[in-house]
Amino acid sequence: QVQLVESGGGSVQAGGSLRLSCAASGSIFSLNTMGWYRQAPGNGRELVATINRGSSTNYADSVKGRFTISRDNAKNTFYLQMNSLKPEDTAVYYCNARGWTGVYWGQGTQVTVSS
Repeated sequence: QVQLVESGGGSVQAGGSLRLSCAASGSIFSLNTMGWYRQAPGNGRELVATINRGSSTNYADSVKGRFTISRDNAKNTFYLQMNSLKPEDTAVYYCNARGWTGVYWGQGTQVTVSS
């Protein structure tokens, strides 16, 4: 089992920045891919970014060049640095981890961007 705890959401004006953190505990050795998803009101959950064990990254087109996913293996934590935020980035953001023991989700953190 893996537990994920998120932090770092909040409210910011358009053009601002936020950094989300996701601390993992438990069977971390089993994890292959970590990522961030988001869900805006009335929409489905969508992929934002992923990073794998080899630190290869993947981003949704809507966030490329603005968001950066990274990981700190020593702290068992991964991050989402969000710059140049837009009102359309407003959503609940969820961290996600996948491995041979299963798929795990954080509790979600609200990000609100005002114009």
